[in-house]
Amino acid sequence: MASPGRGSGNGQTMTDRTLDDMTGDDPRDPRVEVVQAVVDRIVSWQEGADEATVRAELDGALSEAGVDLDEATKRRIVDRVSSETPHFDVREVL
Repeated sequence: MASPGRGSGNGQTMTDRTLDDMTGDDPRDPRVEVVQAVVDRIVSWQEGADEATVRAELDGALSEAGVDLDEATKRRIVDRVSSETPHFDVREVL
């Protein structure tokens, strides 16, 4: 049974292989756009927050959007959002 608000994806976590697919030929891939929107939302609301808060917000927003990322990718996103330059193109960390 699908969770409310989840897309009709294949239910797999985005791994290195699927991340390569996301950052391939089409820069307008809707999955990349969703992850970018999630990161932008977190940065706008949580800039300067501690890593635990950023991670909790990231997990919640990704779940709400119906997108799964592997742990290494989530860690890279949290590191960037928690850095001195939190505004970035997510394709840099995918």
